[in-house]
Amino acid sequence: MMTDSDDFGATCKERDKLPPISNATAARCKPPLPSLGSLINTLNHRRVRVPDGNAGAPPPAFKHARELPPIGSFGRGKQRASVDTLPPEAKAPFPSEPVVPWRNKNIKDFLEETERAALSADWRQVGDFYLSTFDSFLELNAAFKREANGSFDTIDDSGVNAKFVNAVYDALLQTPQDIQKSVLKGIINSLLREWKGPRSKDDLRAYFILIQNPQYSSSGTYVIYAHLLRQMAALSEADHHFLVHWLKKLSARRFRPLVERLLHFISTRLFPADPEELPPASKCSWWIPSAAKVLGLFNAANSVSTPPIMPFSDFYNITLEHIDFMEEYRTWQSYGNSSRFSFCQFPFILSAAVKKAIIQKDSEQQMIRRARQSLVSKVSRRQRVDMNLLFLNIKVRRAQLLADSLDEVSRRAASLHRRHRPWAIRPSVRPSVRLSVPQLSRKRCDLKKKLRVTFLGEAGLDMGGLTKEWFLLLVRQIFRDDYGMFTYMKESGCHWFSSWKCDNYSEFQLIGTLMGLAVYNSIALDIHFPLYCYRKLLTPPTAPCDPNGPVGMATATLDDLRQIAPELAHGLQELLDYDGNVEEDFYLTFQVSQEEMGVVKSYNLKPGGDKIAVTKHNRKEYVQLYVDFLLNKSISKQFAAFYHGFHSVCASDALMLLRPEEVEVLVCGSPQLDMSALQKAAHYEGYGKTDATVRIFWEVVLSFPVDLQKKLLHFATGSDRVPVGGMAELHFKISKIDAPTDWLPVSHTCFNQICLPPYRSRKELKHKLTIAISNAEGFGLE
Repeated sequence: MMTDSDDFGATCKERDKLPPISNATAARCKPPLPSLGSLINTLNHRRVRVPDGNAGAPPPAFKHARELPPIGSFGRGKQRASVDTLPPEAKAPFPSEPVVPWRNKNIKDFLEETERAALSADWRQVGDFYLSTFDSFLELNAAFKREANGSFDTIDDSGVNAKFVNAVYDALLQTPQDIQKSVLKGIINSLLREWKGPRSKDDLRAYFILIQNPQYSSSGTYVIYAHLLRQMAALSEADHHFLVHWLKKLSARRFRPLVERLLHFISTRLFPADPEELPPASKCSWWIPSAAKVLGLFNAANSVSTPPIMPFSDFYNITLEHIDFMEEYRTWQSYGNSSRFSFCQFPFILSAAVKKAIIQKDSEQQMIRRARQSLVSKVSRRQRVDMNLLFLNIKVRRAQLLADSLDEVSRRAASLHRRHRPWAIRPSVRPSVRLSVPQLSRKRCDLKKKLRVTFLGEAGLDMGGLTKEWFLLLVRQIFRDDYGMFTYMKESGCHWFSSWKCDNYSEFQLIGTLMGLAVYNSIALDIHFPLYCYRKLLTPPTAPCDPNGPVGMATATLDDLRQIAPELAHGLQELLDYDGNVEEDFYLTFQVSQEEMGVVKSYNLKPGGDKIAVTKHNRKEYVQLYVDFLLNKSISKQFAAFYHGFHSVCASDALMLLRPEEVEVLVCGSPQLDMSALQKAAHYEGYGKTDATVRIFWEVVLSFPVDLQKKLLHFATGSDRVPVGGMAELHFKISKIDAPTDWLPVSHTCFNQICLPPYRSRKELKHKLTIAISNAEGFGLE
């Protein structure tokens, strides 16, 4: 009978069959990659251990990971990378698929065996099943394939008996340690044996089964896990396509732990609790790229699922907030996906807070460069240097806020038409925007400077608070219905672009510029655009070189229309589902009408559309063309101007890292308030958190309705939105002022600070605070 030692020895002889990975690191004579043979000796002395956290020693020399050629292709489309090429012997012709042996054990038999083993403590029969099943890819297919020799070569069906796989894995962790070790040894044998040759669908099924093994939650199995991830990462694009569609069939209960396991694997490799527990980072720099690539398959599976299996934010790895992500960003900017690994190649793993920090730092660097250029230009011409040169100074009158603001911003928009013709819509209520040739000659580079706002006639020094108030008031006026640029959709509670035609769309460009300035200066706006608008803003994510090139033409679906006009979307869905005579009962043609300035105008959805009837056979085409007309073609000029205005300020590669949902949060912040989180993150000056005034303040605030809580936030910070990163990002402060208790609270929005006299009663504090936050606009010095 073969002993464990004999089994280990036989496996050791097989380790030379595993060819090395060909990469640039190896070409530079780096130390060889750890082999599976070295793990076998380790397994003889180490029991499977469960990791005890991510904290511990400082991160390893992570730079080695960036010296590898990338294996991911989820970054910038303009510089796609390919997977490392396999060694020559792996390209040898592979014989036809062997016949899968027939196994008659089913889930019922297996559960009965494990139940008997648990009662009798005799695990030999169960152990034999695990030992044989995980010994090779062929045996894995024999055990878990629904039909032993069925082809199952479509993306819709993996052919795997999912219930049986789940039952086997659920029972595995309850078995004795020697059985668990036998499974790991079998996986080693499988990975060694199956390396050479092209992959068959049975091989893909085996990978699909092995990646679900719960044993990889232990760091003691990470070497095996890493080699499995390496082989999966090296599969062809076509094979990845199959795996993505098979993975999306997993239930959320099974899918989520696999994602969390991969994230934990990356975190532990970056920050190991015990550095001695894992191989040196310099010898396994391929671990993280392989894991990121496989995690990308799960992200793709989640994205193509409707609805998604789990929120996209659950793919964030918070550990990455503690690495040098700007170095990652610079590496990605310099090399793309061509020669060095960077987490920016896999943006789904970076949290919104990291992406915001990248955009902010990138913006700061652009601001510094612009300011330096302005100073150098002045000095070279021997002109007096004015420190105001370092800022984008906006001076407005509160009574003429909109006209003055658009006038100020338009001075920097060098691409606007030199001869402005006022918009034709409702001229009686629109401001007069004066654009002269000297104003238009002002350089757009001014927009890259730090914004500073002055309200004329008011004693306020802008340290950030006035800028926030300016944006807040400006947005309220721009999105008024009588202004005519945007239509408020009552059904969905959002704004959408007016389709009314005019001769000049420059004001849409100005609005886009203002929104870009808000992102550039980290100001959250109270804007209610549907998510589809932000998808259009990222189509493409960087502005094309050709200013007349198509932009914002994102693929529109009925679900996108449902975000804006749910009743119309419901009507179109009824048309698609109708079982009667569509042509006679609906009497529609491929022509639609809409009202513009009180005049009904008709548009053909396709050439000769007014003469083409909508029937049961072409109704899908009609709905698609109608949705595209409403969301793209009818507002193409308006949105193109808006798009170019936004990207004239936010011209950054960092936008390529963002999802539409993340752009929305950057622009608007989050409307979801958590005053308990604000209480936990608050700082105090002159008060302690246990002082009576502070305690009754939080009692009052937590009892406020949402509208008063928003007013409090606006009173203290200048905005009623929560920034990316949550309430802690506000750095909210409560300070004590030596003033009579009949005074109202005072705020310093530039410092997110509220100052409270030493109120003695809850009733008094609530009364004074309510008055203050309900009358918060302006400094009262007209």
